[in-house]
Amino acid sequence: MSSVATEIKENKMGTMPVNKLLVTMSVPMVISMLVQALYNIVDSAFVAQISENALSAVSLAFPMQNFMIAVGAGTGVGVNALLSKSLGAKKFDTANKTASVSLFLAVLNWLFFILIAFVFTKSFLRGQTDVTEIIQDGEIYLRIVLFGSFGIFLQVAMERLLQATGRTFEAMISQGIGAVVNIILDPIFIFGMFGIPKMGVAGAAIATIFGQMIGCMVALYLNLKRNHEIHIDIKNVLPNKYILKKIYTVAIPSILMISIGSIMIFCMNRILDGFTSTAIAVFGIYFKLQSFIFMPVFGLNNGMIPIIAYNYGARNKLRIHQTIKMSIIAAVVIMFAGFAIFQFLPHKLLAMFKASENMIAIGVPALRIISFSFLLAGYNIVTSSVFQALGNGIYSLLISVARQLVVLLPAAYLLARFGELNQVWLAFPIAEIAAFALCSLFLARTMKKLNF
Repeated sequence: MSSVATEIKENKMGTMPVNKLLVTMSVPMVISMLVQALYNIVDSAFVAQISENALSAVSLAFPMQNFMIAVGAGTGVGVNALLSKSLGAKKFDTANKTASVSLFLAVLNWLFFILIAFVFTKSFLRGQTDVTEIIQDGEIYLRIVLFGSFGIFLQVAMERLLQATGRTFEAMISQGIGAVVNIILDPIFIFGMFGIPKMGVAGAAIATIFGQMIGCMVALYLNLKRNHEIHIDIKNVLPNKYILKKIYTVAIPSILMISIGSIMIFCMNRILDGFTSTAIAVFGIYFKLQSFIFMPVFGLNNGMIPIIAYNYGARNKLRIHQTIKMSIIAAVVIMFAGFAIFQFLPHKLLAMFKASENMIAIGVPALRIISFSFLLAGYNIVTSSVFQALGNGIYSLLISVARQLVVLLPAAYLLARFGELNQVWLAFPIAEIAAFALCSLFLARTMKKLNF
């Protein structure tokens, strides 16, 4: 047996105590996600210094950015699940092929979004508002981000390979460096410093793609030089039918699940625009702020998924149960802390975005009401990711559809009919209650079906 095969056979995901393993896998990802969340907040805080309309423009661009992330991250989930399962089952050729194919899929995703940038950008923004200044700023920002999206697709692909083989520290380095570069370049490009001309929202977009490109180069280097459990070969990048089927059986539900968030945000922006464009800005601020709470849970998930997928391939039921239980407890604690912050410090949170009195009047009750959904969200997020790790992404998709399209949007629309903006925010905790019921039902059904 080769030395590489021996190393893979003794992979820590099948031998290390679960509590220690989950911490080892998740903490670096939680840290990198927090850095990413910090970038999201700092980026919007800088844009808010330009004007409230500039902040609204970036907020309107977010659904398309979220769709871009959905395609990249969803594909990464499919690659991650197949790669981890292949390693757990000792199918090393399949693992190497999967790793190489991820490069091809990253390029394909980038070309797809260049097409979107040419064809749909302006109509996408006009579908949410008729304010000319907001549309113009949004178009500038979004087209730059879409044309330069190769960095984010390759970065996500390479980070997923690191995560799938247990190298979450290296993944943290990649994502952290990209985010830090972004944060440093934001004020330089937005306001003009060190001889760089002032570029406004265009500068924010350019800083974003620079950070992504640096992050992807770091992640690619770490895979080629440090990730010895897989071998990326440029001659092996073209996918076969088996690899594509296995990747997208998990990836498509994941892509759709995250994309549903884009549809929800797009439609919510339209509902909120019926009250005032300031409500759109507040909603955009909420998404930046909540990322600081949700990102650690997503980091926990990124550490959890390869553990479950590996032990599913190895048929180790006990380790799967232990991982799920510990992940749910950790996620619930994180989300409760977020709930407390949103309840007691909403004024201070909004002050970071140069909020006007009108924005504060709208934003304080919005943050407090929406944050009640956090109390159930931790459990819902973890259980949805468990379904993906076990190759049953359709359950995750159904939960996301129910939460955001079947419950949240109709509830928001009906509540808006009463003419009171504060009532619209109640749609979020209502939707989370429905998702909790479905998650519990599907989790029980999955465990029974797999005899786990």
